[in-house]
Amino acid sequence: MKSRPLPYLFATPLLLAVPASSAPSSAPPTQVWIDVATHHMAGMPDMGALGGLAKMIGGGAGGQLQWPDTRYPTGNGRFLDVALHNRLDPGKPAEQQVPAGLGLGAALPLLPPPTRPRVPDERGPGQDMGKPRDGEMRMLFYWGCGNEVRPGQPREFVVRVKDGKVDVSGDPQQGRYAPDRDIDPDPSYALWPNTQARKRAPANASLVGTHRITGAGVPGSLQFELTRSADFMPAIALSSSGTPATGLDLRWQPVDNARAYFLHAVGNRGSDMVMWSSAEVPDAGQGVMQYLTGATIDRWIREKVLLPPSTTTCAIPGGIFQDAGMLSMMAYGPETNIAYPPRPADPKQPWNPEWNVRVRTKSTTSAILGMDLSGAMPQDDEGSRADREQKPEEGAAKKLLKGLLRNR
Repeated sequence: MKSRPLPYLFATPLLLAVPASSAPSSAPPTQVWIDVATHHMAGMPDMGALGGLAKMIGGGAGGQLQWPDTRYPTGNGRFLDVALHNRLDPGKPAEQQVPAGLGLGAALPLLPPPTRPRVPDERGPGQDMGKPRDGEMRMLFYWGCGNEVRPGQPREFVVRVKDGKVDVSGDPQQGRYAPDRDIDPDPSYALWPNTQARKRAPANASLVGTHRITGAGVPGSLQFELTRSADFMPAIALSSSGTPATGLDLRWQPVDNARAYFLHAVGNRGSDMVMWSSAEVPDAGQGVMQYLTGATIDRWIREKVLLPPSTTTCAIPGGIFQDAGMLSMMAYGPETNIAYPPRPADPKQPWNPEWNVRVRTKSTTSAILGMDLSGAMPQDDEGSRADREQKPEEGAAKKLLKGLLRNR
């Protein structure tokens, strides 16, 4: 069985994502979730120019901002998701007054998401997706930074289909997953961006300062200060040398506020699908590339799943990848939690907070394996726009991605 084409690799994060959870009823009556992300696609065009691929990766509408906009990279820049759940008066519009440094006006309108009608399953009783085709698919797993493939690698997992019977052999890599802490909003929430407000934050946007949320039933005390630890992280300045055949040396500048790093690559070698990660252990798949708590980051650094923040280089051994592939990298940022009133110093005192706010941060970058990244450093919005105006012709990366879409 021939390996799936590269567009399948772009969709891998969607396949690996775990189902989201909703707000627990035992939480404070008013909760705010703010996710902050800086995305950079090294040497590649902004996904806003490739709406079809943006829709395939993140479910967006032709590259337009759509909640949740931070979970999967669909463009270059700074992205922000806000979700409000107020049990005192659920599903009502609200407004978040923001610092001028955010560059999105005086306030962000928070609106409930539209109700999505359920699509009935047209398959009748007993019907399935059809008989699997005969063939074979082999997956190879590698791990660890270094110039040489380590003993015991790769782990191999083979799926064979013959006459409708499936036979599995080898050592499947289960992979770790980040603890599920995403939310699954329904019409009782209020969100930004939304259908009426989806303006992109500018390149120099900042969340530092006073934020206040108002609306029907929202506690009058819902005002909080965000510091640099809750602000947008810088883009990852990734560079590389070498080739997939001879080995790739990856380098990056330290990212302010980064607590750890992780790299993951997916590609082909002939008809085999190949996966590699920067972890020192074999069970770290792409599922760890999610927002993490500080405790999880610290534990996974100790277990050598994540690279410590002092790391600035990593090598992919030569010969692992042969054909096209995709490299993803994540810098894990701090998480901020604010509650009102604050937790009492005496644990014996009762504590019933009116509201809480959680802010998660990260910075990500992606690149096509083997692409020259020497001139692919992050640019601000103005620089990118000027470059596009001076070079209206398509670049090599844009042509490649469009070709991949046609091959789906």
